[in-house]
Amino acid sequence: MQYRTLPIRSLVMALVVLVAMSVPAVHAAAPRVLPEGKQPTDARLAEPKDLNGYFPFPVAKTKDEWQERAKAVKRRIALSQGIWPEPEKTPLNVVVHGKIDRGDYTVEKVFFESVPGFFVTGNLYRPKETGDRGQGTGNRGKMPGILFAHGHWNDGRFIDIGRQAVRKEIVIGSERFEEGGRSLLQSMPVQLARMGCVCFHYDMIGYADSKQLSFELAHRFAKQRPDMNSADSWGLFSPQAEANLQSIMGLQTWNSVRALDFLLGLPEIDSSRVAITGASGGGTQTLLLAGIDPRVTLSFPAVMTSTAMQGGCTCENASCLRVGTGNVEFAALFAPKPQGMTAANDWTKELATKGFPDLKEHYKLLGAEKNVMMVNNIHFNHNYNYVNRAAFFAFLNKNFKLGLEEPVVEEDYRRLTRDEMTVWDESHPKPPSGDDFERKLCRQLADASQKQIDALVPKDAAGLAKWRETIGGAIETIVGGYLPEQGDFEIKDHQVVSNVGNAIQLPGLISIKSRDVELPAVLLQPNDWKGRAAIWLTEQGKAGLFGDDGAPKAEVKRLLDANIAVFGVDLFNQGEFLPQGEPAEKNRVVKNPREFAGYTYGYNYALLAQRAHDVLSMIAFAKRNGHHNATSVELIALDSTAPVAAAALARCDGIVNRAAIDTRGFRFGKLTDYRDANFLPGGAKYGDLPGLLSLAAPAKLWVAGESEKSAQLAKQVYEASGNADGIAFVSPSGEEARRAAAEWIIKAQ
Repeated sequence: MQYRTLPIRSLVMALVVLVAMSVPAVHAAAPRVLPEGKQPTDARLAEPKDLNGYFPFPVAKTKDEWQERAKAVKRRIALSQGIWPEPEKTPLNVVVHGKIDRGDYTVEKVFFESVPGFFVTGNLYRPKETGDRGQGTGNRGKMPGILFAHGHWNDGRFIDIGRQAVRKEIVIGSERFEEGGRSLLQSMPVQLARMGCVCFHYDMIGYADSKQLSFELAHRFAKQRPDMNSADSWGLFSPQAEANLQSIMGLQTWNSVRALDFLLGLPEIDSSRVAITGASGGGTQTLLLAGIDPRVTLSFPAVMTSTAMQGGCTCENASCLRVGTGNVEFAALFAPKPQGMTAANDWTKELATKGFPDLKEHYKLLGAEKNVMMVNNIHFNHNYNYVNRAAFFAFLNKNFKLGLEEPVVEEDYRRLTRDEMTVWDESHPKPPSGDDFERKLCRQLADASQKQIDALVPKDAAGLAKWRETIGGAIETIVGGYLPEQGDFEIKDHQVVSNVGNAIQLPGLISIKSRDVELPAVLLQPNDWKGRAAIWLTEQGKAGLFGDDGAPKAEVKRLLDANIAVFGVDLFNQGEFLPQGEPAEKNRVVKNPREFAGYTYGYNYALLAQRAHDVLSMIAFAKRNGHHNATSVELIALDSTAPVAAAALARCDGIVNRAAIDTRGFRFGKLTDYRDANFLPGGAKYGDLPGLLSLAAPAKLWVAGESEKSAQLAKQVYEASGNADGIAFVSPSGEEARRAAAEWIIKAQ
């Protein structure tokens, strides 16, 4: 007999009728919901999203709604960059040398340490203090400070496109001068200095003087390196780096934060007038810094804000960054402060109709509609040319009240040579680089992060609140998911009831409408059910609850005999999601052939997180199904699903009463394949698996595979919560663990 698209109440009534009719028992080794070979209708079966997807920005309806959203997006950016919580700001140890006088401005060579031993390099352009150009020169008060983040232009800060190339640019109106036009990147800070601003033009990692991490590594990484992939010694792009949220993009973002520290440390800078601009990859850096650092007061990302391609380089992508968000929303974070942007004949060419109208509406919501503008120069290809620089100069002049005559006209200048610009010389030798330096840097970052996490481990209620805000907030971003409400569920397709001893067996397809997800599940409900329900996860999905004869396994039957209902479920890519029923051992990755985790996990939740979402849905279903709501919900995971269960427990808002988990000593930081089914970006950074378990309180935990020492973090947090006895560590494993866990669940009160 079949029941299609029945609500829970009708389904339970139908069960009662069927049981009364004493339907004969029907068993199968793996009870199915759908016909053999048919998969659930689930949005996640589509190809994973990549950087070439569509990234619209839905405007919030109210300011309060936006404030909550903005908080989450800012946390997502910071976390993805490896700077949640913000790292310690170590001494910059600034070196400024080699001043060059150009008459109306000077140029100096600068390097400093964003973290100990890792250097930011660039040139500092300043108006001459005795000059008379612009407001804010030496005798007119403090000056605006500008950060200029260059993009992927050949040689970066050292670019010289040559005489023939610049002449072609002049012909099409892209540049004006044969001398200065050969370096679009010098043209920007020279003009800013002439306008009375101080500009720090700093290197992107792998360009110009920033070669401690090579250009090939930072921007051309394509294949995993076995020699840089171990649990104790690793390099960037490895599974260990991703598990600790270490990336080239994150290092660049931190370099931008420290560059802003450097700029604001100059005594002549007016902290109320601080801007950042950049094009292409520099536009990406602009969007991120402006989005998360409140000290920036004007932003101008050029040829990067788009609902289309989000940035193709490895340096513009990071795990967790754009899951459910994108560059237009990053730009929205800067509102209501002044922000301009440009579009060209590239992926930004539709900005005027896709993205910018939403930004305009967003600024209007915040009462600052006139503070956002765009220049739609789509007759030019990807650029930061003379025309678009002029738009930035005009925007800056207006909003920083420089008092310059309009239009602000860029003049020619004498370019600096590579030798004149480089920060390294005999007196200032290049710092270490190469594989050993890379490994050392990754270890240094991990140790500094661990020190921060250790300092946050709570000892009292106040510390516990901070732990949940910081570490819980991180896990909320990494894992995601939510507990669906009662009206979000629907039961669909092939509901066949059978007797199994003193219980009824009901396979069913649980639809979660808001997630566009369907979960094949089975409910084993005792005839004399007392209100307790256990969700038992297995590597085989719901089939793992049954023996070869189709009967419930001994431990499951033991729960049923104790009048505890048992749910089995095929999590995403288990059971009926797969043609052969075998669980997926790997995450699906995007089609990009480069072996970089950020191209996949920067836009999609990891498989483990998606499965945790399914567990949350099952927990909510058991608790809120609308008729026979469970009075107590238990969670059991005694195989490789233990990390999934731990992730769900960290996100279930305390509605699970008890959980039995056999971790088998699993650690995210030990995985050597970023495609592993249990890989989780950021999984190692926040206490690894014990960190997830620490967020399970107040649920009572039975934990096998660990000791109080190995899971000390979880024990400490439980003690701080006033529930020291709420977590118990036991020694059995394997089949013995299954029996012991079942008995613990039965005896628990």
